[in-house]
Amino acid sequence: MENPITPQKNSYKVKVEKGKTYFWCACGLSQKQPFCDGSHKKEGKFKSVKYLAPSDKMVFLCGCKLTKHSPFCDNTHLKL
Repeated sequence: MENPITPQKNSYKVKVEKGKTYFWCACGLSQKQPFCDGSHKKEGKFKSVKYLAPSDKMVFLCGCKLTKHSPFCDNTHLKL
């Protein structure tokens, strides 16, 4: 797999907790979107992106997997 799969074009709105570590799926294969479930290991090219939440807040994680600012949505999906 050369390019990531796009599980959804828009972002995932997620509430994160201060001090908790999250792993964003970069390949698009995870069944637990937007988070990694290890599915990328079958393909070998992609790795999950670690995110440590600095505070309790809502974040918008990329759903198209084409963002230039992973794991966050940068509206790249608007060009799809």
